[in-house]
Amino acid sequence: MAPSRHTMARRSNADFEIKRKVRLVTEQNVIDKPSPVEDFPMRKWSINVYIIGEDGEEHPADCFLKVVYNLHPSFENPTQTFNKPPFRCENEGWGEFDMTIDCYITEKSKQSLSHDLNFAKNRYEAEHTVSFKNPSQALQQILRETGPLPSDDDRLKKKGGAGKKGAQKYDYEKIAQALEKLDEDDLLRVIQIINDNKTAETYIKSDVDGELAPASPGVDLLAAGEFSIDLYTMSDQMTKLLWDYLSKKGLVS
Repeated sequence: MAPSRHTMARRSNADFEIKRKVRLVTEQNVIDKPSPVEDFPMRKWSINVYIIGEDGEEHPADCFLKVVYNLHPSFENPTQTFNKPPFRCENEGWGEFDMTIDCYITEKSKQSLSHDLNFAKNRYEAEHTVSFKNPSQALQQILRETGPLPSDDDRLKKKGGAGKKGAQKYDYEKIAQALEKLDEDDLLRVIQIINDNKTAETYIKSDVDGELAPASPGVDLLAAGEFSIDLYTMSDQMTKLLWDYLSKKGLVS
């Protein structure tokens, strides 16, 4: 098989997804202003955006860069953007309508939420689940405030990864950086080390399995083509072999 076919994600945190719940809090009340439509009084309404923690508590939605509300086209300014939590959108009107709320994680990545603006209650909440794929280190730090991450110690200890004392002497960031510098032949050797020493506790995503999950014994990574590995879930033996190999290459010390 041609060596050029083999690639792997050389990252300390392989592809993973973090889920959080977003709470939309809507408040509305009748105001003393003339309405253009009979029997439909004017109202003042507002929507705030929060992230929900493990115990159901509300946190500022700092994980979003901005939030864009797409209101009914009858509004003079139907597209309204807010850049700071709680991303409060406040308006006046007489009618109920459905809207889309775009929560931007980056300038190009967003989560779109459907929201029903209605006047049945003066205050009501709606919750949505949002996903953060391969978040940056800065975003991971923000998300930790609302719950643990898949790569955190709780998960690593459960999976038998970096929670072991023997694994602590290795610098996983150095390993990740060293893997970025490998040529094709060296990369094949690394893949062989991983393939020969992977365990049920090693989290791998291959183009065979399709998602980050415990390694399948039947999957040959040399035949899998492209794959990613969560370095923090490697066994002590695999970590030592990989470290020793990279050390001989002068890439880690």
